[in-house]
Order: sequence, then structure tokens, then C-alpha cells
Amino acid sequence: MPESLTFVDTNILAYAHDQTEMSKQSVAAALLESLWQTRTGVISTQVLQEFYVVATRKFRPALTRAYTRALVAAYSEWTLVQVDAPLIIEASDLEERHQLSFWDGLILASARRAGASRIVSEDFQTGRRLAGVRIENPFA
Repeated sequence: MPESLTFVDTNILAYAHDQTEMSKQSVAAALLESLWQTRTGVISTQVLQEFYVVATRKFRPALTRAYTRALVAAYSEWTLVQVDAPLIIEASDLEERHQLSFWDGLILASARRAGASRIVSEDFQTGRRLAGVRIENPFA
């Protein structure tokens, strides 16, 4: 039986590549390595955009744009959810129904579209199940 898919939120990618958060970096990097090996990682264009901005503008020291582009290209090899108008509408419905931020609604909608059974993030309430998707905080 194939392993279930895991949707990765921006903060997990960021911690995996941020040199200032060493304890979280090791946890996030190990999680991403496992998803690479099992080919069960899912990501969205929203997450890739947010990661690029965080890595090149908020990290201290910032990652170079060229290096960050290479990371974005590598992660785009995973199952990739394209944000489009129907996904935005679904996200707004999830936002309202579950009292989420719109951006978290978009993460949830993207995970559902890809058929992911879980989302790894530190932004959602860990252990919660939303719209059939389990939320896990790998740092909890």
C-alpha cells in the first residue's frame, strides 16, 4: 500500500533552511529528507512563493536569490498544487467554515486537492482534523 501524502507548510521549509533556528532546523530537515526519500511530499505554489520571500528577505543572513531559486525548483518536483480561482473559492469557504485565516484555508484546500492525509505546520492546532486532513506540528 502506498504511503499517504504530506502537505508541507512554508514554515517547515523555512526552518529547514534557516541557520538561526538550529533545533527546529534539524527536525524540519529530517522531515523533508524523509518526504524526499518516500516521494510523499506535497507543496503548493503559495508555499513556494512564501518560502522564496522569507529566505531571501527575512533570513539573517539571507539566502542568495540564485540558491533560493534552485531550492524552489527542487521542491517544485514534488506533487505541486497550482493555486487557481476554484482553489481560492474553496479556501475562502474553508476559512469561513473553520474560522481560519484565508492563507491557512488555502493551505488546507491545497492539501485536500492533492489528496494529502496530513499537513505539517506549526501554524495550525496540532492533532486537529480539518476537512478530513490531520494537522501535525513536528516541533510539538
